[in-house]
Amino acid sequence: MKTLNDAFEHTLEDIYWAENALSKALPKVSKAVSSADLKKAMDDHLKETKGHIKTLEAVFKSIGKEAKGEKCDAMDGLLKEADGLIEEASGHALDVALIGAAQAVEHYEIARYGTLREWAKVLGNEEAHSLLTSILDEEKAANNKLTALAVTVINASGKASKK
Repeated sequence: MKTLNDAFEHTLEDIYWAENALSKALPKVSKAVSSADLKKAMDDHLKETKGHIKTLEAVFKSIGKEAKGEKCDAMDGLLKEADGLIEEASGHALDVALIGAAQAVEHYEIARYGTLREWAKVLGNEEAHSLLTSILDEEKAANNKLTALAVTVINASGKASKK
């Protein structure tokens, strides 16, 4: 990479791979959790993630490129961590651990989409900027939902099992 445009395209390929990998991982996470509320949150986010993939394809189109992914080591690591939690934990411990892992994914996505959005603006691609802003807003909302779920339901229900 030598230019901002090169970095933009590389990072776009990175997050495209990440969203596709996440769309394959979320059903496994949804199946593993015991909380109905958390399962619904995972299922809802799967639908959003599929929408993000389509939106990213529109971003690629807006810059005259074919949508393609480049392996995202960060997302790969986060998804491997979730797989490890599914193998190691059970019951309430699994739910709290997976909600934390899900928030790590959201925080990564928020960082990437925030960066991509600002680069699109600097590069003068208003369409990409608008599309990336819409994804960024959804990722922030998903993180807020996970926080609310953790605080009001998941973490609170673990107080009794603390002993």
